[in-house]
Amino acid sequence: MIENVSFPSPTGVTVNAALALPAGDAKGPAVVVLHEWWGLNAHVRTLLSRLADAGFAALAPDLYHGQVATSPADAHRLMTELQWSVALDEIAGAKAFLEAHPRAGAKVGVTGFCMGGAGALATACNVPGFAAAVMFYGIPPAQYTPWATADVPPIQAHVSSRDPWVTVAAATAIHDALSARGRTFDLHVYDAEHAFVNDTRPDVYSPECAALAWSRMLAFFRTHLA
Repeated sequence: MIENVSFPSPTGVTVNAALALPAGDAKGPAVVVLHEWWGLNAHVRTLLSRLADAGFAALAPDLYHGQVATSPADAHRLMTELQWSVALDEIAGAKAFLEAHPRAGAKVGVTGFCMGGAGALATACNVPGFAAAVMFYGIPPAQYTPWATADVPPIQAHVSSRDPWVTVAAATAIHDALSARGRTFDLHVYDAEHAFVNDTRPDVYSPECAALAWSRMLAFFRTHLA
């Protein structure tokens, strides 16, 4: 069951979000989920439900503040208009919300898809206190990812071999930069298209690759959020 909630960002802006909790009364590992460039739509809520079914407390902040794209042109406009500095502030508020929630564990992770994947990497570099980050096919602007100096948590990344935007070469460069500093960047490459986890898009969805990536994410979070 998805619950609509809200929380303040550190600068006092109220952010709406969707929250899914695991069954029962026990605490679950906590994860902030960052939406694709489409916005906080039904697909993202499905991902929250899947995480809750796997035992996680999952929260998706609405970084578009009520707007949801229905065409690639709209999605591109909304993503272009997004101010990353503001979004990161709101993601920090999402983390604080989960840390204070009675059903969430002490450690919080972050994951995201497409634009949200870029947000997950930017969060790893700029929002202190996250215990792990998982990126699905997204890389943010370079100014938000100072890989040579950033104090990042363990990161897992999922990219596709046929992605024209988030290339294997770009992800490998991040892997090499962090590995040289002794940081964890667990990189997985799939024979698939960009957005291969999105089962609402049959043109790109890959059931086999999506299932494998999802299982790897769950295992990674269970290791680092325990």
